[in-house]
Amino acid sequence: MTEYRLPATRETTVDVFDRATPPVLTVDPGDFVVVGSLDAAGYLDRRVLGPTMFPERRGHCLTGPIAVRGAEPGMVLGVHFTSITPGDWGWTAAGTKDTALNRRLGVAGGPGAWLTWDVGPESATSDLGHTVAVAPFLGVVGVPPAEPGPHPTIPPRAAGGGNLDCRDLVAGSTLFLPLTVPGALLHLGDGHAAQGHGEVGGTAIECPMTTAVTLSLAADAAVPGIHAETPEGRVTFGFGTDLNEAMADALAAMVTWLQRLHGLDRATALALASPVVDLRITQVANETWGVHAVLPHGAIR
Repeated sequence: MTEYRLPATRETTVDVFDRATPPVLTVDPGDFVVVGSLDAAGYLDRRVLGPTMFPERRGHCLTGPIAVRGAEPGMVLGVHFTSITPGDWGWTAAGTKDTALNRRLGVAGGPGAWLTWDVGPESATSDLGHTVAVAPFLGVVGVPPAEPGPHPTIPPRAAGGGNLDCRDLVAGSTLFLPLTVPGALLHLGDGHAAQGHGEVGGTAIECPMTTAVTLSLAADAAVPGIHAETPEGRVTFGFGTDLNEAMADALAAMVTWLQRLHGLDRATALALASPVVDLRITQVANETWGVHAVLPHGAIR
């Protein structure tokens, strides 16, 4: 195993997914990479609305891409988060966009609200004096779509991941991504010091992050699609423009996992899921909504 360090610089960051972007680092399966990332907007210092890495940015400021030798479409990339450490500051904005949800909540007319945060190891305190617990994770972990050309970083994608915004992907988790392009071309960023399920205001505590990951490759996966093993349990994902669609996809994958774990027919696996599987709204902040299903460790004995 080799250890690499990849800081966030103008040469190592991008603001779109594109399979044609040359990798900034190439590693072998099993290698350990410490990745630095700026906040989602790419601010170069603590000044919110100050200078950014991409003055005309098109999406999240992401570090990468990282190529993995031997990775090919159809394989699965395992991203194990050894540690996730936020920077000492962050920000949260709400009501800054004219969206259907903001109109429903009565905040689309502006002006929007901004909070700035001092972030510590255990908690973050806003400029208004409110303190919340810190539970850091990365909002964006993904690989480019197979189709050529630049693709936005905003929506999560069932093939390749991206802007998942899943608060359960804390340190100790392994996220499994179906690969879409040769080399994998992993991108990491959009650090969140804290976020509720749903990311209801459209942003979390957006912050710089230092993330240590170990990367692995597998020829096949426990279940189709994006899934994870976290300190809490097994997780499957669904994405869609309709939450019902996203929920059904997440649950379908979890039922398949239960079938394989316990040797059950599909109806019996669904019956077993009903007492123990939680459905959580991952996020409603992006163009494609997310739902994830969670099977806690030890729930079935």
